[in-house]
Amino acid sequence: MGVEQEVAVKEARVRAFLDKTGYDGLALTTQANFAWITAGGDNHVVLAADAGVATVLITQDAKYVVTNNIEAARIMTEEVAAPGYELRAVNWFEADAAAAVAQLTKGLKLASDTGIAGSAVEADRIAELRYSLTREEMDKYRWLGAHTEQCLSAVCKGLKPGVTENEVAGRLAESLYAEGIAPVVLLIAADDRIEKYRHPINTDTTAKRCVMAVVCARRWGLILSCTRLVHFGPLPATLRRKHDAVVKVDAAFNLSTEVGTLLGEIFSAGRLAYADAGFPDEWRLHHQGGPTGYAGRDIVVTPGEQRTVQPDQAFAWNPSITGTKSEDSILVTEAGIEWLSLSPDWPMLDVEFDSQTVKREDILVV
Repeated sequence: MGVEQEVAVKEARVRAFLDKTGYDGLALTTQANFAWITAGGDNHVVLAADAGVATVLITQDAKYVVTNNIEAARIMTEEVAAPGYELRAVNWFEADAAAAVAQLTKGLKLASDTGIAGSAVEADRIAELRYSLTREEMDKYRWLGAHTEQCLSAVCKGLKPGVTENEVAGRLAESLYAEGIAPVVLLIAADDRIEKYRHPINTDTTAKRCVMAVVCARRWGLILSCTRLVHFGPLPATLRRKHDAVVKVDAAFNLSTEVGTLLGEIFSAGRLAYADAGFPDEWRLHHQGGPTGYAGRDIVVTPGEQRTVQPDQAFAWNPSITGTKSEDSILVTEAGIEWLSLSPDWPMLDVEFDSQTVKREDILVV
């Protein structure tokens, strides 16, 4: 499937959404939704901003790209590959995209992901349009998983005592950006900070015993999440026990993720695995992850969640036990799960769950 076909599939979903909901048009402005509808286009200037600098507006009989004169040439030349979009560019000093969207949709019932031009915000229902990935999106995810894992593994294998968290973050960011991958989340912890904080923003702390590296890496709008740990010298018995336990929880979450399964049931399987491994309350200390794609997590799954796994959906479960963590991203199809970021040359553990055996990453000892 090429870009035109992929975009056509997504535009058909949008127009089916319009038919179902009674809206006359849909405006997509967030970085996630712009990337989705354009098959990987990028409308960001500020990486950390949710909304981008260009809006795609789709009605039942037209489609537009709305932006300002600063961004127009780049957006239309480099970020909108599919034909058929009409450009509406406003002078930055006279108006903004919202004014142009309002003019184009005067008298129409408009939905959006940001509330642009006074439209009705339908962010959650729009996200549902993204859940089932196209074949081309799944191929992009496979590339992203392999290359992110290669960057992460290579950096981790080169670590030595005395490296700072900021140095690790810099090496990893450099490696990813060289591949055209943006680290939208980058968490590096050394030694005691791994135990103290579930979200350890990197500091000048020097690593003497161990390092944990967490990355959410983005290309084409798709986000791939994975975590690796490195220990300098033999593992303490306590850490060995904790990591053996967390990979069992990891296996429970991932192997329970099947098309049609309630997300709350998957959560229950993971929660039971925590208890069986001897750590019944650790799930309370950090979220466990959930479906991913064009957002770091489309849903952070909580107990009792009633939404179900969709065909060809991506997931990233991230169970943790104080001092360690296990995380990779997967695709879930009717045929089962496919690991996207599994390390081919990293030390692995054989983990059993529900009569199945799966390989999960161990802590690298150097």
